[in-house]
Amino acid sequence: MHGGGRVALQDSQDCGLAVNLPSVARAKRDRTIESELKFRLTGEKDHVNLRRMLRERGAHLGGRYREENYRFNGPGKSTRNTTLRLRVLNGGPHGVLTAKGPAQFDGGVKTREETEIEVKDVHATLDMLEQLGFRVGWTYPKRRTVWMLDGVAVTLDVLDFGWFVELEGPASGLPEMARSFGLDPTHALKDSYSVMARKHLKAKKLTKSPPVPVTPQHHEEKRSS
Repeated sequence: MHGGGRVALQDSQDCGLAVNLPSVARAKRDRTIESELKFRLTGEKDHVNLRRMLRERGAHLGGRYREENYRFNGPGKSTRNTTLRLRVLNGGPHGVLTAKGPAQFDGGVKTREETEIEVKDVHATLDMLEQLGFRVGWTYPKRRTVWMLDGVAVTLDVLDFGWFVELEGPASGLPEMARSFGLDPTHALKDSYSVMARKHLKAKKLTKSPPVPVTPQHHEEKRSS
């Protein structure tokens, strides 16, 4: 690496080739550390109770939106330990592309590295990912309401396979906040929504009734007397 943002590249003839690279291309950002607790609820009544408690405690309603989630399978070994997901917000064209590393657990709290970028054109993003060798493994919808309370995002989520609440924020404060809502951190879910969605879709396929063959009935012709 040379001064002035210039990099010396060598070609097959060993001739030096200087290329100007903008500083933004050389700078690496720190990946975000995501910490969360996720719980499965019994149904809509639990969401009603949680909304009441959030309002009583002065939580701020951050927004409501619908998501269509695309979960990708990546090419090659380098992508096996990273999950890639595209969330299409309210039907598009805007969305969020998220890459997450392997999860670790401490006292029920799930922690992992996360890199997230907003995209203005989800159709172009899907096309680009497919050109790079990524393939959509499965999709699933989600309805989400986001509340902010003491620096923690409390999301009330509805998916095809259940009702959930997710707490995301500083890892040290999540267990105490969960208990304040009557939730036991030791009962937090380990699976992500995308993993649960895949299991749900697989179970649906397995429980579909097999086709019943139609056997023609043979009737003896009445003989005329």
